[in-house]
Amino acid sequence: MPAGQLSASGSSEAPGPSELPTDPDAAVTVLYEAHWHRLVRLAWLLLRDQLAAEDVVQDAFVATHRSWSSIRDSGRVVGYLQTAVVNGCRSVQRHSVVVDRQNAREAAAADAPGRGSHGSAETQVLRSAERDAVLRALRTLPERQREVLVLRYYSDLSEAQIAQALEISPGAVKTHAHRGLTALRRTVELLELS
Repeated sequence: MPAGQLSASGSSEAPGPSELPTDPDAAVTVLYEAHWHRLVRLAWLLLRDQLAAEDVVQDAFVATHRSWSSIRDSGRVVGYLQTAVVNGCRSVQRHSVVVDRQNAREAAAADAPGRGSHGSAETQVLRSAERDAVLRALRTLPERQREVLVLRYYSDLSEAQIAQALEISPGAVKTHAHRGLTALRRTVELLELS
């Protein structure tokens, strides 16, 4: 498995906390190579803004470096990074409502089928429309439901891992997942009918 990709269990082939170098610079370099792309994709799904996603992940790595000795000793390095990314995304959403609206408009325009290419294949147009419908529906969900669904179905985390990343109970993860999926299905159906 290439560096940075996680298995279904959420673990990677990157060294475990006990195998990481004790030097914070070297350890964060190893973690960066193993997890950067996955964490940026996670942040992008929550924010829909590539630059903001990269900034949030970069901040998570800086925080990891700053607190390296206590994080390494706890044995929860990757979990710390994931939680820092999710919390960073929440922060961006809370403090950048106007910017997020503009970025969503720009992302929707960039994803529109047929932009710059006349005569695209019908299947590409259908796939793009389906993807757009799901992403639009995902943006309509409450923040917590959206986070749970992205962590579950994109990052393929277990309920326990999601609970740990979001600092909520496993029961709350189940509730948010159920409510989010129900609302998502309903919204996608309405979007397809319109």
